Amino acid sequence: MGAMQIYKVGGVVRDRLLNIASKDIDRVVVGATAEQMLERGYRPVGADFPVFLHPKTGEEYALARTERKSGRGYGGFTFFASPDVTLEQDLIRRDLTINAMAEADDGTIIDPYGGQRDLEAKVLRHVSPAFAEDPLRVLRVARFAARYAPLGFIIADETYALMRELSDSGELAALTAERSWTEISRALMEPRPDVFIQVLHDCNALHALLPEVDALFGVPQPPAHHPEIDTGVHVLAVLRQSAEHQLPLTVRWACLLHDVGKGLTPESEWPRHIAHEQKGLRLIKTINQRCKAPKDCQELALLVGEYHTHGHRALELKPSTLLELLQSFDVYRRPQRFEEFISACEMDARGRTGLEKREYPQADYLRGAMQAAREVAVQPLLEQGFKGPELGAALKAARLQALVAYKQSARPAAD
Repeated sequence: MGAMQIYKVGGVVRDRLLNIASKDIDRVVVGATAEQMLERGYRPVGADFPVFLHPKTGEEYALARTERKSGRGYGGFTFFASPDVTLEQDLIRRDLTINAMAEADDGTIIDPYGGQRDLEAKVLRHVSPAFAEDPLRVLRVARFAARYAPLGFIIADETYALMRELSDSGELAALTAERSWTEISRALMEPRPDVFIQVLHDCNALHALLPEVDALFGVPQPPAHHPEIDTGVHVLAVLRQSAEHQLPLTVRWACLLHDVGKGLTPESEWPRHIAHEQKGLRLIKTINQRCKAPKDCQELALLVGEYHTHGHRALELKPSTLLELLQSFDVYRRPQRFEEFISACEMDARGRTGLEKREYPQADYLRGAMQAAREVAVQPLLEQGFKGPELGAALKAARLQALVAYKQSARPAAD
């Protein structure tokens, strides 16, 4: 057995070669036992993986290991860590060649699988056939495609073929909701989340993960409102807009799901989609539960699904309808959620071929309406002796009056 050696591996090496700052630094230790790590003061993490924390910096150090498939899905692996495991053996179990490089202390790059060549060629390529043993890798590759699309990276044909094979095998069904959500939520926050969805669609994985979104591809919409026609293409464009405007995960999730109801329209009614907002709600609920999305994502997706066409018609809404919309969002206690709704509506309006830069006066109009309703004070009503249900009714009437006045004053700007 040789002396213990430590290498930086994975993302940190890739990012340095791309001149990108890396947050996480992964290190692998070759030629050491768990006992030797403990003797040197390293603290073990968890029971399954041979990972240790540095006694001073608290950074993670993993023993070089091999793995083999022992069951279905992401969890079905047996790990084997030993001082005899070489750096090359540790690197070959990684997903992509660009993630399978190591760096020695002196800055030397160890690159047994052509990662540097693929970085230069801007290709995402799997390291070995073992890639096909882990269904999560389909999502990971799609996420890297979303991250590096602005740099011009594409997925190698043979990797695409393996991703399609994995998707068709039914293995994706073995992924837990938690693992899937981790990848989906991270991918939605990449620079091109639309590429993530497109890649999953192209390799048949979207059908396994989000069949309701997959069903939108090939469904036409009226060309007058949607020059891009295809609903799936529209959803991709809306998602892309949400990333270009650097909106939070809640808004991006809502953008992805806002039109799922159009997948239920009978072909005889195409390209119109009557009441797609209402029809889509049960699908959005189903997706939220299947993906175990966080509560704020779930709530906004449902609200945007139900009310996005109200947003587009904001300038025509009667004051009473406007008040109902504001009440639905509980703007008095949660103004931020309504702000996110406005953002999602604006992205929906801009996610149309040739209309990406269009004005959206509805946004400021809705913000003004919210402000007018929120500025109605409770105190004067209390002083007039209102209480209980009467107070609620008086408050609602006062807010409605404020919105009537707001609509009249905003009219010249709105027309």
